[in-house]
Amino acid sequence: MFISDCRREFYDVIVSQRVLLLVASDVDALCACKILQALFQCDHVQYTLVPVSGWQELETAFLEHKDQVKLLVKQDDDLDVPTYDDIFRDEEDEEEDSENESDGLEPSEKRRRFEEDVIERTMKRRQRREWEARRREILFDYEQYEYHGTSSAMVMFDLAWIMSKDLNDMLWWAIVGLTDQWVQDKITQMKYVTDIGILQRHVSRHNHRNEDEENSLSIDCMRIAFEYDLRLALYQHWSLYESLCNTSYTSASLKLWSVQGQKRLQEFLADMGLPLRQVKQKFNSMDMSLKENLREMIEESANKFGMKDLRIQTFSIHFGFKNKFSASDIVYATVSLMENIEKEGPETTNFIKALDSLSRGNLDKLHQGLDLAKKQLRAIQQTVASCICTNLVISQGPFLYCSLMEGTPDVKLFSKPVSLCLLSKYLLKSFVCSTKNKRCKLLPLVMAAPMDVERGTVIMVGIPPETESSDKKNFFGRAFEKAADSTNSRTLHNHFDMSIIELKTEDRSKFLDALISLLS
Repeated sequence: MFISDCRREFYDVIVSQRVLLLVASDVDALCACKILQALFQCDHVQYTLVPVSGWQELETAFLEHKDQVKLLVKQDDDLDVPTYDDIFRDEEDEEEDSENESDGLEPSEKRRRFEEDVIERTMKRRQRREWEARRREILFDYEQYEYHGTSSAMVMFDLAWIMSKDLNDMLWWAIVGLTDQWVQDKITQMKYVTDIGILQRHVSRHNHRNEDEENSLSIDCMRIAFEYDLRLALYQHWSLYESLCNTSYTSASLKLWSVQGQKRLQEFLADMGLPLRQVKQKFNSMDMSLKENLREMIEESANKFGMKDLRIQTFSIHFGFKNKFSASDIVYATVSLMENIEKEGPETTNFIKALDSLSRGNLDKLHQGLDLAKKQLRAIQQTVASCICTNLVISQGPFLYCSLMEGTPDVKLFSKPVSLCLLSKYLLKSFVCSTKNKRCKLLPLVMAAPMDVERGTVIMVGIPPETESSDKKNFFGRAFEKAADSTNSRTLHNHFDMSIIELKTEDRSKFLDALISLLS
């Protein structure tokens, strides 16, 4: 069923029952979960929380708890869900017998009625053909592509706001959920800016203070602020130099994998007038005189070096007087905790740590996540540089292909879906900046990495083309299914993101051949 009124058709239905909360392994889902948990605590709703990483775990959880399951599917305007009339049509009796009506008519009148009947039937058949053609087009577009609508966390925050139970913490989780979509390149820039505008109004409402209140804030208070910030990953918790080197946008724009790129980085820093000694130490330790005008200095120099989109609209959060984090900091930290490859207990340990890190009372876990995020970003950029310098990205005709071999540094990290997707998107951006082949700049990318050596499986992901006009629609989910079916390849389509699959290593060659044939 589609739910358009979350309060009446969803929340009011479950508030008096024990609820099963199934949560996917992504940051947006975790944020939506935190908002629901806060609402349940407010209304004393009992619930069972079950993390699910894919369709198999979802099915298992459903079978175990099916008596208490409530399904929520939000009908979203920007998802273009087809209407009933576009897809279904009641059969019409087009062979109406009008002979009885015209028995007593003159021959000329009969002929006129007959002609009108022929014209009417012809028009009906034409309208039906047009409707069927439109139906095929709608279903093809709806089923062929995979794309994302409004953040789940934003939907849950909207529910809390409608019920007048929204809190600053809930608003922050909604911001992080939206930022996760932006960091992972799931939504268009226009969609991101539109949703930022919606949240900005809520931020103004929740964080408005006059001068007297500003001076009397407690040390453990929380404040959210809208700001234009630099598109540099974790720079306030790292050194500016490390952030420039390990941010996808700056690394690709300056081509930092090459000697010439490293020279351009030095020229960029020199143009800003920033000494190397300052940019290579922790951001918090830089001279205050440099930090005061740092954003303006970087923006001015970035424009000269072709980086015109280095400034982004975002939000930051202050915990008391000391701790400040941007929304993207939280996203990187949470992803790293969730996909930590170091075994520390049961499989749900990483999920619980990631969920806990979103609470302001668990700053130690958040800082642990930031440290892991730095390692992840370094690993991604080193792998991107290695792939480009050794020409591992090859054109297969309708798409680019890159495969990481067993033994590649940090290859175990890329057996995780979100990490592999981030790597693939960063690699495609860098390849587009490095290649002179105009055709290759418009191609999508398929990337594979070893998943389980003992079982002989690889994880494969498909990424849409990197173009400014990209609508972020991904067609690889359906293409992977068709290629697997036509070759009887042993694949597992277990991820909620259908463009990520697991594949037997020995079936990879015939699978890719079928995919090339299918997309050519």
